[in-house]
Amino acid sequence: MSRLILRGFEIWKGWLDVAAQTQVIDALRPVLKAAPLFSPDTPYGKPMSVRITSAGSVGWFSDQSGYRYADAHPSGVPWPEIPDPLMQIWDGVTGLDRRPDCCLINYYGDGARMGMHQDKDEADFSWPVVSVSLGDDGMFRIGNTTRGGKTESIWLNSGDVVVMGGPARMTYHGVDRIRFKSSRLLPKGGRINLTFRVVN
Repeated sequence: MSRLILRGFEIWKGWLDVAAQTQVIDALRPVLKAAPLFSPDTPYGKPMSVRITSAGSVGWFSDQSGYRYADAHPSGVPWPEIPDPLMQIWDGVTGLDRRPDCCLINYYGDGARMGMHQDKDEADFSWPVVSVSLGDDGMFRIGNTTRGGKTESIWLNSGDVVVMGGPARMTYHGVDRIRFKSSRLLPKGGRINLTFRVVN
């Protein structure tokens, strides 16, 4: 395990070993069964290329009305609780007593990407966002606190954890592409990204 700092982003390479990654995937299975992945629309009316769901007291949601947190899955069922193996990641990298209200689960299939964006739907930006990579490699791009300008990129591998806090909390970032089936963690390929957020 090694620690890198890139534009204020704290990147822990190999935070989760293979056994820990498998434990997290196993903990996610009942979450995905209770609150299946779905394809949200952006406010511009286009479907996102990633499929999403959430765990926690609230879940992140998007449609033509905008980006926001919702109290229930689109099916109407409450979001499942965040499993303990996932909470342990947050505890380990942040050391905070305050725990996240939401774990957003993004699934990247072949060809999926995430445009440059800020995480700004939360009430208090003083809390960090913690991002966990599982499965296929993802090209992670880091920009600036305003749109445009030079960027830097790094490949995130399965088991890597990124902490976005402090001045980096409002930095634009995105995922340009994945190396589909570069990992054996998910039998059908793809990348799962978990992001833990303090919402309220």
